[in-house]
Amino acid sequence: MKTLMVLGPGCYRCQKLEEHARQAASELGIEYELFKVSDINAITSFGVTMTPALIVDGDIKVSGKVPTVEEIKKMLQ
Repeated sequence: MKTLMVLGPGCYRCQKLEEHARQAASELGIEYELFKVSDINAITSFGVTMTPALIVDGDIKVSGKVPTVEEIKKMLQ
C-alpha cells in the first residue's frame, strides 16, 4: 500500500493535485492512503517551501506545481 500526502493550504491547486493523485492511483489499481497536510509548520517540517507538494512513501515527488495524472502515474510506479 502506498502512502500519499498532499501538502498545501487547501487552495484550488492543492485540490487539483489531490484529485490527480487519486485518479492516477485508481487508474493504476494501486491501494493507497491519502493524507492532506494543511498546517504550515507541518508542511515546512517536510522541507517543502512551495506548495502544493506530493509526497509518496516519504519521498517528495513534486513541489510548487500540479503534475498531470500521467506524470503522477510515473511517480507511483
